[in-house]
This record gives sequence, C-alpha cells and structure tokens, in this order.
Amino acid sequence: MKFVDEVSIFVKAGDGGNGMMSFRREKFIEKGGPNGGDGGDGGSVYLEADENLNTLVDYRYTRRFNAPNGEKGGSTECTGAKGDDLILPVPVGTTVIDAATQDVIGDLTKAGQRLLVAQGGWHGLGNTRFKSSTNRAPRQTTPGKPGDARDLKLELKVLADVGLLGLPNAGKSTFIRSVSAAKPKVADYPFTTLIPNLGVVSVGRYKSFVVADIPGLIEGASEGAGLGIRFLKHLARTRLLLHLVDMAPLDESDPADAAEVIVNELEKFSPALAQRDRWLVLNKADQLLEEDHDERVQRVVDRLEWDGPVFVISALEREGTEALSQAIMRYLDERAVRIAEEPAYAEALAELDRQIEDEARARLQELDDQRALRRAGVKPVDEVDEDDFDDDDDDEGGAEIFYVR
Repeated sequence: MKFVDEVSIFVKAGDGGNGMMSFRREKFIEKGGPNGGDGGDGGSVYLEADENLNTLVDYRYTRRFNAPNGEKGGSTECTGAKGDDLILPVPVGTTVIDAATQDVIGDLTKAGQRLLVAQGGWHGLGNTRFKSSTNRAPRQTTPGKPGDARDLKLELKVLADVGLLGLPNAGKSTFIRSVSAAKPKVADYPFTTLIPNLGVVSVGRYKSFVVADIPGLIEGASEGAGLGIRFLKHLARTRLLLHLVDMAPLDESDPADAAEVIVNELEKFSPALAQRDRWLVLNKADQLLEEDHDERVQRVVDRLEWDGPVFVISALEREGTEALSQAIMRYLDERAVRIAEEPAYAEALAELDRQIEDEARARLQELDDQRALRRAGVKPVDEVDEDDFDDDDDDEGGAEIFYVR
C-alpha cells in the first residue's frame, strides 16, 4: 500500500428539496385548501477517524465527493425524503484544513471522532406553511437552500510517543527493529526509509509506547532538500525526540558534524519543534575501538553543548536498548502525572504543540509556494536582483516618447 499523507479533495453537501405547491382535490370535498409539503434537508458531509486506516491513499485519485440532495415535497402534506449524510473515513491523526482560507477546521485524533465539513442545505417550505385566515389559497413556496461546498486539504500526522531524528544510515530503522516487532527495511546504503514507520515498544505488563521513524534528514532539508522535510511534520505530535547519531560512519566523517547538521536543520524548520524534549542517542558503539569510545562521545557532547540525557547504544547488537526503553517509559509516565497535577505545565505543552503545528504548516506551505514559482519560471522576491530590471541606458536608440496633457 502506498503511503499518502497529504491530499486535496472537494466536498459538496446536498441541496435542500424545494417545497411543493399543491391543493387538495377530492370528490365531494369543496375548497380542500393547500396541502403542499416541505422538501427534505440535503445530506451533510462528515469526516470520521478510522483506526483501521493508516494512509490517505483512498483520496489520491477520487477527489470529489457529493452528498445526496433532499427530495422535493409532495402533495397531501408529504415531506420530501432527507438526503443521507456522506461519511468519509480517514486515518486517526488527520488534520482538516480549508484550502481557501488555510484555516484548520479540526483535528481527528481519536478513533470514532466525527467532524462536520459541509452542512447540508435546509429544506424549502410547501404552500401549506403559508395558509392563514386571510390567505386561504396561498401559492407561495420556498426553494431548498444549497448545501455547502468546500475545497479541503487533508494532512496526516502519525500519532506516536517518541520520534526518531538523524541523518541517513544513523540506525533509526535498526533501532525500531531491535526494540519492537516492526520490520522496516534495513540496508547498508542511505535513504532506505522512504515513509514513516511505527513500532510499538513493550517494556512490561500493560506498559508500552509507540516510536515513529521518519526518512533521514540531510543538510539543506529545511530548504526542501531530500525526503525528510516532508515528514518532519509527523514529529509534531510526539512527546519526546530521540536524536540518533552514527558514531562510526562509513565515510569516516566526524559524528559531531553530523549531529550539528540535524540540530541546525531542526531549528530552521521549526524553532518550536527544537524546543521539544530531546535525548541524544549515540548509536553503533560496538564499532568503536575502546580507546576512541570516550573521546568520540565527549566530542559530540561538547560540540552540541549538550546538557540533556545521553545514551550510548548499539541497536544492531541490542546493547543499551533495554535501558533506553525503560528510561523512555519512565519519562512518559512522569510526564503524564505532571500534566494531570500541574495545569500550568499542561497549558505550556499545549501552547508548544500549537506553535509547532503552525510553524510546520507555514514552512511546508512556503516550500510548496517556492516550488510552484520555480515550475512557472517566476523568481521569488528574495531572489530578484538588480540585473532583472532594465537600466535607463537600455532605452537609448529606441522610440522617443512625449507626454502630452
């Protein structure tokens, strides 16, 4: 199944049915009076979170969805049938955005949660509604109201407790394979991870958490380079970030440089996301010589001026992974208790989440706009230089223009 985390769709709610103009006509009954019924309401469009879905691929090719219209009213005061509501299932973690205004309509973060995205049109009134003591034979009716129509943008953000950050080949997929039952692709070349992977880590009876692995970041990712920038938004809803660093890279590059690249790209993409609690995980320790081990670890810590938790592991040999998993579980439990007991802390986290969402969406929209300008052959404003404008000397030898009042 192809992983699709962004789609644009058009939804149209059903129109309301028109009211009926009718008069009672029966044998032996004179002046029967009006009996036109009301129309039916149009069907509304809802999005519903479905825990059995994990991608938006169903909306990749079918992008227009129309709810049924309401039926028109009938005679003998019969009301028209109401249009059935249209319910579109989406994965849990889907954000719904109005494409015209870029306003967030809602987030579907719980299974079974339902969101109204297009209201059905109201029914029209039949002429029975207008009869009175002075208007015995009304010929007024009202038409049904049109249903709402909207262009929507759906964004899927995976829901995970822990998110993994790192350059390609840092060992993120190997780490997930070692601590969970997930089996993402692992190979000895970079960019083996093309889509986010989720793994459930069990650390005891009834205790577990979810880890999300995204494609590796590269230098310049915040400007659109590589694959990882498109998936950084999936880390917006995590509670903890693990920054994995390859301590024994094949190209013999400095691990401290690699660690610094990730920090810089994260801050450029979203300063708020860089404020999320983050732990430093130094991987592939089994490939280090004993005499180089402490020196390399200290060099990375010093370069980043790191004062947070540091873990040295070997995901391939599963060395240190159990202790790391236990520490993560303790952190998540303590965090949950603190949120419940300290309203100020909970509000601060909620505000940070909102900032991350806003900054991530704004950055991705900016990159999309720049890409559209390049396709159209138009330079962005910040790339326009003086050479793009004609000098006064360019008009020499051309036609002379006189302005006459």
